[in-house]
Amino acid sequence: GAHSCTALTHRRTSRGETDHDASQGLGAHLKPHIGGGGSAGCRLNTAVTCAPTSADSNVVCSSTVAAMSEFLVSLFGERLVNSEKAEVDVQSLGAKLSLVGLFFGCSLNAPCKQFNGSLCEFYSRFKKASEHKDKLEIVFISSDQDQKHWQDFLQEMPWPALPLKDRHKKMKLWNKYKVTSIPSLVFVDAATGKVVCRNGLLVVRDDPKGLEFPWGPKPFAEVVAGPLLRNNRQTTDSSSLEGHHVGVYFSAHWCPPCRSLTRVLVESYRTVKESGQKFEIVFVSADRSEESFMQYFSEMPWLAVPYSDEARRSRLNRLYGIQGIPTLILLDAEGHVITRQGRVEVLNDPECRLFPWHPRPVLELSESNAVQLHEGPCLVLFVDAEEEGELEPAKELIQPIAEKLMAKYKAKEEEMPLLFFVAGEDDMSDSLRDYTNLPEAAPLLTILDMSARAKYVRDVEEITPAEVEQFVGDFLAEKLKPEPI
Repeated sequence: GAHSCTALTHRRTSRGETDHDASQGLGAHLKPHIGGGGSAGCRLNTAVTCAPTSADSNVVCSSTVAAMSEFLVSLFGERLVNSEKAEVDVQSLGAKLSLVGLFFGCSLNAPCKQFNGSLCEFYSRFKKASEHKDKLEIVFISSDQDQKHWQDFLQEMPWPALPLKDRHKKMKLWNKYKVTSIPSLVFVDAATGKVVCRNGLLVVRDDPKGLEFPWGPKPFAEVVAGPLLRNNRQTTDSSSLEGHHVGVYFSAHWCPPCRSLTRVLVESYRTVKESGQKFEIVFVSADRSEESFMQYFSEMPWLAVPYSDEARRSRLNRLYGIQGIPTLILLDAEGHVITRQGRVEVLNDPECRLFPWHPRPVLELSESNAVQLHEGPCLVLFVDAEEEGELEPAKELIQPIAEKLMAKYKAKEEEMPLLFFVAGEDDMSDSLRDYTNLPEAAPLLTILDMSARAKYVRDVEEITPAEVEQFVGDFLAEKLKPEPI
């Protein structure tokens, strides 16, 4: 931008009632975006698990027992409990432990009850027969509200659980591992807490004997290896993807948001190809029959994993922890993830000017990216801007702070703990303010944590970079007191 901005000064605004009526409270306008339902996407019942997979080490590193138990204490606290109501000392979980399965669930949820049965069988088989039996432990993290329900469910489990009263620890684990639905099983490195495999549900289904332990991510080229289809029924080998940016597209004909994204994606695909870039898309179907797969694929000018190759489709779902569709994951020419938000990017950038859509430190809140407010805590800076371009000073104010944080977490190979947004004055911002019950001030600095239903508000006369940096630092150090949303 032409002007740089070092501070945003405070101005009270009283917006007319007509603005408000555009969306009553959450309203139809916001439901799909902030409420997470509706046209936001479709859940997958087999692969219901959690968001991004970090292509961390394939091998779980064995580290000193001291470092490991120290890390586990920071994750769970000093004590867990078991089905006998006895306390389990976290430091005594075992010197050989290298992998912890975090089982997120709730006794009142039928899929959780069902999955618990499969997991119990998997666990007892693993503990009896696997050469790695001492290297794995599972910890149950419950969303139950009622002590009795929780205790009854715990009776069925041969592993320890986080004490029910530790709600703060539970919320931290939900956010740290970006859990968006239950049941969910996330395998993490016992020494560092890095995600080894997000899609534990598929591990239990696809590897019942635990032969592939520790289920770390394999390279994309290895998982996708084999013939790929074109819609004229010809096949090509997956090695033809080498040197290309690749979009891995999880979608199905029965899901309306998938069909509308496909129409846009066909145009984007042609635009990128015509600009001379090496780009290919691979469709991974979640259709319910070969027939509906063929019908849907006939509209697509790119490649697909054959529908009959269910094992390969499942491995790709597992690799990227797919939990809902449509999901479009962009990979660079080496097969590393550029972004999991391909859907948002394609809808926001119809001319594909920003292809291959590297994550931007600060986003302008819009209808298509509001769904990301659910991915964990988000800093949202609300400003008094109605026109195109008026958000630039606000973006320039927080950009350096966001970039610094991004670089820090990238170096640690960890997920960003906070997303950054600027929001002007429009229906989307109004709906978000109404939904989270924020004061009518601009500029207003907030951190919103939808899954914890918590907000943090800094309502000051002048917003400076130092003010933002302090706010972010205090939030990450857990020094701020949350207000309920």
